Amino acid sequence: MSVNDLAGKVALVTGTSRNIGGVLASGLAAAGARVACNDLQGKNAEERAKLIAAAGGEALAIPFDVTDPEAARRGTSEVIQEWGKIDILVNNAVKFDHAGVLDMPVERFRQQVDVLVGGAFIMSQLVAKSIIARGGDGSIVNILSTAAWQGEAGNIGYSTAKAGLINFTRAAAMDLAPYGIRVNSLTPTATRPDDPELAEAADGLFASAVSSGVDFNRLHPWNRLPTPTDYVGPLVFLVSAAAAMMTGTNITVDGGALAKYWPQIPRRR
Repeated sequence: MSVNDLAGKVALVTGTSRNIGGVLASGLAAAGARVACNDLQGKNAEERAKLIAAAGGEALAIPFDVTDPEAARRGTSEVIQEWGKIDILVNNAVKFDHAGVLDMPVERFRQQVDVLVGGAFIMSQLVAKSIIARGGDGSIVNILSTAAWQGEAGNIGYSTAKAGLINFTRAAAMDLAPYGIRVNSLTPTATRPDDPELAEAADGLFASAVSSGVDFNRLHPWNRLPTPTDYVGPLVFLVSAAAAMMTGTNITVDGGALAKYWPQIPRRR
């Protein structure tokens, strides 16, 4: 694919922290898109927009809460006012809250599901309507997780919400197909951040998980976890013209984690 596959396109990415969402935003910009960076934390959105600009791209910081319909409407309107349209939406906003079905308070469960699923619904509705108003042709990608496809103890809200996005993707794809709007999902897995500071913290968490019987690196088929950069190429492909006949489907980028027979540890013979 050309580095300018997305030239002339406008993308909006939610949840642009220094980990997956921010790197995806930078990847879309590197492919030629102008990128609106959203995050609940204004600092994250501003930081990512500045990084994109420093790399020669065009970016706009639009911090708001994706679960607030009015704030989301103002944010998307700001992007359209600035650049005239939105072609691409990446629903990546997330709320991490690790708890199991026996100990998670109802309100915390609802809040987590509201961010992941409710936020995707609100943003998809707003952006889809704006695309339809200018004649159609756009792309929406929902960021899932391998936790959407497997049961994970102690993570009931996240697993439930990410799984909900699987069929949200399919149903929205059918609703929006008549308008030329494609809706797909991308499934990453446990990820080692590209950012050195975040990577150091993640390494500590992965190391501490070994004591509880979860060795992410040793159990992974490639003996290493992917980084956010590994997800950029598949995302750019998914929103580009090269994927024009793909809608209602999913691309998994997990190094074979979901394909692995669960008790085996792949080894070189």
